[in-house]
Amino acid sequence: MAMIRIAVDCMGGDFGLPVTLPAALAFSARRPDVELHLVGLADKLEASLAQARPPASVRQRLRIVPATEVVTMDDKVEVALRRKKDSSMRIAAELVRDGKADACVSAGNTGAWMAISRYVLKTLDGIDRPAIAKALPNHMGGVTVILDLGANVDCTAEHLLQFAMMGSALVSSVGHRERPTVGLLNIGEEAIKGNEVVKQAAELLRGSPLNFYGNVEGNDIFKGTVDVVVCDGFVGNIVLKSSEGLAKMLGVFIKEEFKRNLFTLLIGAIASPVLNRFRQRVDPRRYNGAALLGLRGVVIKSHGSADAYAFEWALQDACDAVTSGLLARTAQTIAQMTGAPAGGAGQADGREPVPHGENA
Repeated sequence: MAMIRIAVDCMGGDFGLPVTLPAALAFSARRPDVELHLVGLADKLEASLAQARPPASVRQRLRIVPATEVVTMDDKVEVALRRKKDSSMRIAAELVRDGKADACVSAGNTGAWMAISRYVLKTLDGIDRPAIAKALPNHMGGVTVILDLGANVDCTAEHLLQFAMMGSALVSSVGHRERPTVGLLNIGEEAIKGNEVVKQAAELLRGSPLNFYGNVEGNDIFKGTVDVVVCDGFVGNIVLKSSEGLAKMLGVFIKEEFKRNLFTLLIGAIASPVLNRFRQRVDPRRYNGAALLGLRGVVIKSHGSADAYAFEWALQDACDAVTSGLLARTAQTIAQMTGAPAGGAGQADGREPVPHGENA
């Protein structure tokens, strides 16, 4: 069986190498079928690897790919695209474009990563804008995929339909569900609710071959009412950040309650197995890693503030996307619904994309 090759932007994110390299080493140690291309400042990568001293079985599956520039979290998209053409972020995407890697992962500047990936890899035919998709845990013991999470703030009804296609393809391939249910995020279930864009999107979804459930509300995301929830990037990013903040707050509240006195400390010690399982289920680090869908390559975005444990999950997402054939399934789904040639690329004229979402 051929090795799965993942290009890692080792310099991106709030912390860079102190997070990405330990995560890469830990992931490589447990996945002997994966080869990691570590992209970054060569001297720093070499020094960090020498200090880490990974076993030979791991080291032989690590490839250092030198870059001379780094896209910072504060860099504007124009700077990342036009001035830093030898950045670790861009080279990671180019490795996928050139067939030297099957997927790429970065924790860097979201706007820059989206723009660079779109410029280097191009979009699939039938897709106007890529979208950021992520799985969140639900009450059913599974996950609910939600998109867009910030790449596209202003969307048309047609964009929301395209997001639904891509989200459905993601769940079909990675989640192994042949007919995923799709819900449109709204302020109520009734067809009369929502703004004109949402109402028009609902009509398009009803007329599509997708398994459209109808309008869903925010609490349906965590109920597991549908497999895929579609919204614009403005709403989706707020939902994501709010859910992460809620999970952290609940953890703090529970810890505070068990530390109130000796009796609650004793109860906490007795309940520690249950509390540990609860903590693991709601730990947002386990759900780190969002797919940038609609591109001619597998691209994963890690949270910028991710620690090594969280970044390892992003690497796992990249691996799962490759092994499940996500890219081929997405192209096939879009082709079936739009008549576009499967695997075809859009925006191949080399023009730099105009960002529509967040810049960091």
